[in-house]
Amino acid sequence: MSSEHSNLEHAEQHETMSKSQIWKVFFILLGVTVVEFIFALAIPDTIIPQFIKNFVYIILTLVKAFYIVAFFMHLKFEKYTMIVGVTLSFIFIIYFIILMLSEGNYLHQHMNV
Repeated sequence: MSSEHSNLEHAEQHETMSKSQIWKVFFILLGVTVVEFIFALAIPDTIIPQFIKNFVYIILTLVKAFYIVAFFMHLKFEKYTMIVGVTLSFIFIIYFIILMLSEGNYLHQHMNV
């Protein structure tokens, strides 16, 4: 009986996303995208250095990814352990990609072929 109750409660949480909340998230994503384009394309490098623009662009992209995963993929409505498991898996995958790229570059730089 308790699993039926928890499944019902879980389904009700997913249904709480009303049209107004979906539009709110849409406009937040639209605003972040506009700011990304302004930083990436409209501001010249003489005003803001390229590395700062890249950093801001990456942060804003991560904010967009959070909103998409949290609301449209319903991860916000999952249990805490599920959220932590998915987040840690994502962090490890990114870490391994960065590690492979840096190690691959190391091998190329130090071999005299």
